[in-house]
Amino acid sequence: MEKILVVEDEAKIRKIIKSYLKDDYSILEAEDGEKALNIFKNNEIDLIILDLMLPKVSGEEVCQKIRQISDVAIIMLTAKSSEEDKIDGFNYGADDYLSKPFSPRELLMRVKAILRRSQNKERADIISLNNGEYKIYPEEMIVRKNNNDCELTNTEFKILMTLINNSEQVLSREQLADKVMGLEFSGFDRTIDVHIKNIRKKLDLEKDQYIVTVYGAGYKFIGDI
Repeated sequence: MEKILVVEDEAKIRKIIKSYLKDDYSILEAEDGEKALNIFKNNEIDLIILDLMLPKVSGEEVCQKIRQISDVAIIMLTAKSSEEDKIDGFNYGADDYLSKPFSPRELLMRVKAILRRSQNKERADIISLNNGEYKIYPEEMIVRKNNNDCELTNTEFKILMTLINNSEQVLSREQLADKVMGLEFSGFDRTIDVHIKNIRKKLDLEKDQYIVTVYGAGYKFIGDI
């Protein structure tokens, strides 16, 4: 059974989340950031539901510390709901972001979608780009440039692989949101753009190197695989 760590300082919210997830997943709980980090270090966690407003160690710091050692899936759960807050959350390393008050059913849907995509990898072969400068390992969800890990989040890796698996084909933001996150897309939502920006930065790509912006349409991958 997959193991989920719920990090939330409000016991009532932890109880609600657990009631919706306990039938399908093993649930571990932490009421503060310090305890969350200790639990994570001592358990094989498949996904983290992480509140930002935590005592002792903030959710942002927890996310950053975990990202230094793991690409485990992270869903941020917070009362902050502005577009800039969401962008900050993704920049900290979150794979998804859900604002309070939230629907427990929607949270369950997002958890299932993220874990399902983690299991269903489209390509098994190592992908080499630019004469081996970049190597992509789909099974491990790792990208290396000159043998150095690029530290992509799960969602960033899935966006990259979706573009590669549809090489030369323009994918709209709506298509990427659906294929990668299984979510409906709002035309005012910059989530996909933020992930693309982070991928380019982490892979140290020049403008339109491999990932090309097609203005008014979306993105496409160009390159020999």
